[in-house]
Amino acid sequence: MRAAVLSGGRMLVRDDVPEPVPGPGQLLAEVKACGICGSDLHFAKSGATLVQLISSMRGAPALGAGVDLARDVFMGHEFCAEVLELGPDTEGPAPGTLVTSVPIMLGPTGIQDLAYSNDLPAGYSERMLLSASLVQRVPSGLGAGHAALTEPMAVGLHAVNRSGVAPGEGAVVIGCGPVGIAVIASLALRGVEPVVAADYSPMRRALAKRMGAHRVLDPSTEDVFEVWGSAGGAAPPVVFEAVGVPGVIDAALRSAPPRARLVVVGVCMGRDQITPFFGIAKELSVQFCLGYDLEEFAGTLRSIAEGALDVSPLITGEVGIDGVAGAFEDLANPDDHCKILVTSGSGG
Repeated sequence: MRAAVLSGGRMLVRDDVPEPVPGPGQLLAEVKACGICGSDLHFAKSGATLVQLISSMRGAPALGAGVDLARDVFMGHEFCAEVLELGPDTEGPAPGTLVTSVPIMLGPTGIQDLAYSNDLPAGYSERMLLSASLVQRVPSGLGAGHAALTEPMAVGLHAVNRSGVAPGEGAVVIGCGPVGIAVIASLALRGVEPVVAADYSPMRRALAKRMGAHRVLDPSTEDVFEVWGSAGGAAPPVVFEAVGVPGVIDAALRSAPPRARLVVVGVCMGRDQITPFFGIAKELSVQFCLGYDLEEFAGTLRSIAEGALDVSPLITGEVGIDGVAGAFEDLANPDDHCKILVTSGSGG
């Protein structure tokens, strides 16, 4: 079987990956589409940092835990696949069914991560194993490419849910990459107004506008909180930090209006510094969030299938397994792409 893997800090294709065999409670599925996540780009560059941080903290999440970077690492966690075979004594969707799933496997030793694994092929592979109890059937009529974006869009829904934002409050979104766009889309579904979004990239600003932002701006020429005020923002806004670069949190604390809530959804891989006095003086609240729960994942899939959440504008390119390495390079330019899909029908 073929798969694109991370090896020595770069993506390459292996042609001799052992064929996965489903065990009890598992199913074998053929990957039809998989989105390339920004966290995969970060992991390719800073995987050692992530592994070290996880090993050094208590209550570490399953994500990336125990990964050996000296071995090939399988990646690809925004996927949609077609069921090929059920494991022994396993109930689940019949072969031919299109499914998606949260990117974990349930096993006798606990949860196994599908986002970064040395042993479990994932979405950048021709085929992969899934836990039958976790898969979600893709509603009839929804294409694999759109269904694959359930995972990243669920991240935005979770951030909005955790924020507690309500209609009438309004929001500021700093950073309009895939995570920021997912937040904007969820805010639009909830009827939050106004939503003001900031990004340096003209392409991303245009996409933010299309996905539901009421005002967009270039932070090099305008101040996001001044634009927030001119857009009709009254009550303290909920501010979503979706950049993940050192210094952004502190800048938000310095400039946010009194009693605003800051929701950090951008994943900063390095150490950062903040000035507590900014938050104390203005009684700001800070909320960190990651991922989503099963209900949010299923709800996002329904919203996409019913047309309430249009993900088509996010898809800016498609490649096959052979094109994964080039796609990683292309995604480094925010003016060219938002989301590139790895599909079974393109380039090998």
